[in-house]
Amino acid sequence: MKQFIFIASFLLLLISGWRYMASDHQPQFATLCSTCPPGFELDDKNRCRLRSLYQMYENKDGNNPGVGGLKTALPAVRDGFTPQQIDLGRYLFFDPVLSADGTVSCASCHQPDKGFSDGLRTSVGITHIPLKRAAPSLWNVAFLKNFFWDARATSLEEQIAGPLYAADEMGTTRDQLLKTLNGIEAYRDLFRQAFPQKANTPIELNEVYTCIAAFEATLISLNSRYDQYAHGYANALNKNEIEGLNIFRSFVARCTECHTPPLFTNQQVAVIGLAEPDHTFDEGAAKTFNDPTLKGAFKVPSLRNAARTAPYTHSGRFEKLEDMIAFYTQGRGHEVPPTEKLRIHWHIWEPHLRHDEIDRIADFISALTDESFKPQIPEAVPSGIKLKKEPLTHSLSLK
Repeated sequence: MKQFIFIASFLLLLISGWRYMASDHQPQFATLCSTCPPGFELDDKNRCRLRSLYQMYENKDGNNPGVGGLKTALPAVRDGFTPQQIDLGRYLFFDPVLSADGTVSCASCHQPDKGFSDGLRTSVGITHIPLKRAAPSLWNVAFLKNFFWDARATSLEEQIAGPLYAADEMGTTRDQLLKTLNGIEAYRDLFRQAFPQKANTPIELNEVYTCIAAFEATLISLNSRYDQYAHGYANALNKNEIEGLNIFRSFVARCTECHTPPLFTNQQVAVIGLAEPDHTFDEGAAKTFNDPTLKGAFKVPSLRNAARTAPYTHSGRFEKLEDMIAFYTQGRGHEVPPTEKLRIHWHIWEPHLRHDEIDRIADFISALTDESFKPQIPEAVPSGIKLKKEPLTHSLSLK
């Protein structure tokens, strides 16, 4: 009975959430949204709290479903933002005014229709020169402990500040950003709504970071056909996808040891031995942790919505899921340059998967697609800058 009530309540949250996503047909800057996004419930302190069926599996009785278990609880989530902070964060996320020249927004590299990535081998910023690494997806960042491919940030707020002030990304400065936002009457009014205790004081940087973090923390993807299967609907996956799930979880492929459900990442860094496309070597997390054994280590990415985020790896090496999977079956360290001595992660070995097994794993990963909580893109932003329909591209674009 309790499970039925939980599921019924969850469905009501989804229904009410659609009103949130569909409420922005016309630009409205006078009043920020007062309801939570889908999947979140408003508490009596005007805070949005995540509600997920995975919360039924919290480990309270000491039982452990094991690595790759379907009914595994979620890690701690970053929630508790107000609806107004979330809605303001949405405007800030899509507004190019945050960049030095008003041409690049957060959404330039994290596009909703491309899995909150950008479809490029490596991203581009205000200089239009390819950056060093690809744009990682933002789905489910509310559960992550560290950010960037090299894990150098430990909070969403710290991650947000990185691209804002990087000369080759958004290129602004702290002073310029504050001057710009405080000079826009619409933003001054919206920040007063999001932070009502402030009265008429100027916009502050921590408030900008808080609102963008609030929006990003609502990018939840936990209702794929795989999730429906995990919650007990046996017909949610087809025969090929179930076969792929079994291979994915097997001790032969060992995918779940790094891409652990339900997030499909263990949130660690790993050296997998990738060669770089331009023949230079990216030291990765070794610099972050001042640890030479992590040379060439990068964060294990989540596989959720991976079918939308090609090309794959930190350097955009692989165009297809099948190519990425095939890398792991071609021999431990087979791409490591002879001049480099890397400590390859012990989970990387030689499973010798057949072509059909690789295809089945790709089928299963595609079943992790869920964009039902994809937010509404504003038709206009408070700065008045016209939003571009076409993203920035460069010669390495695959799409």
